[in-house]
Amino acid sequence: MPTAVPSSVSVLVIGAGVHGLSTAWHLAQAGEDVLVVDKSGVASGASGIACGVVRNNYFQPAMSELMAACVEIWEENADALHYHPTGYIALGPAAQEPDLVEVFERQQRIGYPSDLIVGEDAVFEHMRGVYPDWRARGLTVCLHERAGGYAFNRESMHGLADKAREAGARIASGVEVTGFELDGSGAVTSVHTSMGDIAVEQVVVAVGPWIASLWDMLGLPDRLDVHQPDGGVARDVPMWTYWYLQEGEIAVDPASFTTADGASSPVLHVDSDQPLLADDDRVITTEPWGIYVKPDRDTVQGGAAPIRLGHTFEVDPYPTGSVDPGFPAMWCAALSHCLERFAGTRPYYRQVRSGGAGAFTADNFPVFDRMRDNVYVAADSNHGYKMIAVGREIARELQGEHSTLLAPFAYQRFATGQLHPVSHSPYPWS
Repeated sequence: MPTAVPSSVSVLVIGAGVHGLSTAWHLAQAGEDVLVVDKSGVASGASGIACGVVRNNYFQPAMSELMAACVEIWEENADALHYHPTGYIALGPAAQEPDLVEVFERQQRIGYPSDLIVGEDAVFEHMRGVYPDWRARGLTVCLHERAGGYAFNRESMHGLADKAREAGARIASGVEVTGFELDGSGAVTSVHTSMGDIAVEQVVVAVGPWIASLWDMLGLPDRLDVHQPDGGVARDVPMWTYWYLQEGEIAVDPASFTTADGASSPVLHVDSDQPLLADDDRVITTEPWGIYVKPDRDTVQGGAAPIRLGHTFEVDPYPTGSVDPGFPAMWCAALSHCLERFAGTRPYYRQVRSGGAGAFTADNFPVFDRMRDNVYVAADSNHGYKMIAVGREIARELQGEHSTLLAPFAYQRFATGQLHPVSHSPYPWS
């Protein structure tokens, strides 16, 4: 049922996912009057069906530093957030070796615990030490993050909502934002909702893939010129591009996905250039491929191979788990390619409501910035779930501090050419 809303509030947060709830939590802790509104409810959007991976394998320095802060918050609140600190293992072929070496060196500089293994034989030996039935070849680099892991998506968001409420924030479900009233300076004075108007002093927009509609309501441009670090300019680039993150599950006991010492498995991410064969030796692909996999509540879950949906995409109703017809065979074959224990699991594949659509910015990395005098926008380009520290940093910004962690994600970077570097990963957000 929709929740009644007050006629005014100091800070209105739009969106009850990870960014909105985290912002509300930290603002309320600081004594601010905070209301979170969501047109459905806590964890009803992208954060509630995210795969739940928490990692710091990012080629971009700014992402690495921000993610280190995020992992700290996950680990400090593990029980409340249903978080499992199992670690994260990334493996790749020779083409990705320089990137992972650079990531490792940066992690060492910032004190993030990880190990680097280079060379095909050394990588194979390391992985056999973790999983005795490991059998993937052709991988020449392994970054084994000792921090990080995974959380259960909906449970973690409800745990975060509880922390926000305990700090004093209010959360109103079933309240849809329909517009903004702006004064002559461009500041928002009132927010129109399905439950009435709310006078505001500050607004935080944190709505995941629904950002395009709120962006438009604020009168912000849907196309822009993107200046490149080399001085070139990409003209009239769409602000948003939608991708569908393909994920699924195999219905096997997650207790079967353990390490040699019986512990729950780290999140496993494999990018490979080796031919991929099904268990009956049928060729699935000879192109480079990649997967990630982790234990879940009562299954093993993962995915890869995102689908580009285009610059416009209808997010209502939110996607319910459609994948490319070839995805289940690819993902299950890749599991078997890596670990003998997953041979013959294709019949146990099942499609679940996970992954979802993401609204990616013009350079595929988040925008965290004040877009009106009193409106802060968190547009996360599908990194959102793991980035739980962003809300803390937004709260600091709203209280007059400067966040060095969020500064590299300012909207201004598109005009100045201070874009994030691009890795050799096949995925646009890595």
